[in-house]
Amino acid sequence: MLLRNGLIHLSESPTAKKLVTGTPLRAMSRRFVPGETVEELIAAVREANAQGLRTTANYLGEAEKSRATATEAADRYLEVIERIHAEGLEGNVSLKFTQLGQAIDDAFLAENLGRVLERARQTGVFIRFDMESSDYTQRTLDAFEKLWADGWRDIGVVLQAYLKRTESDVRRMIELGARVRLCKGAYAEPPEVAFQDRHEVDRNFVRLMRMLLREGNFPAIATHDEAMIRATVEFARAEGIAPDRFEFQMLYGVRRDLQTRLVDEGWGMRVYVPFGEHWYPYLMRRLAERPANVLFLAGSVVQESKLGFLWPGGRRDGRKG
Repeated sequence: MLLRNGLIHLSESPTAKKLVTGTPLRAMSRRFVPGETVEELIAAVREANAQGLRTTANYLGEAEKSRATATEAADRYLEVIERIHAEGLEGNVSLKFTQLGQAIDDAFLAENLGRVLERARQTGVFIRFDMESSDYTQRTLDAFEKLWADGWRDIGVVLQAYLKRTESDVRRMIELGARVRLCKGAYAEPPEVAFQDRHEVDRNFVRLMRMLLREGNFPAIATHDEAMIRATVEFARAEGIAPDRFEFQMLYGVRRDLQTRLVDEGWGMRVYVPFGEHWYPYLMRRLAERPANVLFLAGSVVQESKLGFLWPGGRRDGRKG
């Protein structure tokens, strides 16, 4: 827990960012963030599709307070949607309400987001709204429900199992018929808001997973935890829930062995592929979610610096993984 909270703190530290971006860790981050441009994103989506993986693309960023940068974020999503559609790729899009102007003005958000939603509807690209810290949970769900009431249907939301409120949120999304991505959660939250014990989080995750598989609309079970994956598979088999009624989701570059194994076993697998200039806080949160990634990155930096090169997007020996 101390390591996790420390990494989350580093994600918000300008000093730490300055240090990290000048080290080999920047190159190694490409295991988790394939690049900063749409072209680099699309290349990663193509590669994932070729390996039997579905994808969801995310332009990194949140809490925009400038109309110009929020408009730029929407423009970038429009470009991603166009490329996915034009190339016939299997890909969804994940974004945040705050990224497109929620903190600026409701009317501006509606206009800016509306451009993305309309083009997504025309091209058949599904939009998922990512969840942020608990400060934004209710605002995110309120904004989502407003869109739902306005008739948008190819949209979904993310719910976090470590929040104590999430069971009621799951029930509400089931009632609406909305698609949910269930994850554990990646922000440091106070005990009055979130479960602090890992076992409590795991128990809640399993309880919510079972609700969603039994009653939900094509839920996404987003975890790299083998115990949670095993619990999901066992429950699906025991209840006769077919693989086409839900999917697993994992982060790009994390537990690729598990991703491949689940695909080989016939389960649906989608990878969350982020891109953009704001890779640093994203990377720190990924390390916080799974501290073993710290050891992976450290070992890779040492090994690959000995070889004199780095392999973005590949294994240490340079072969694609």
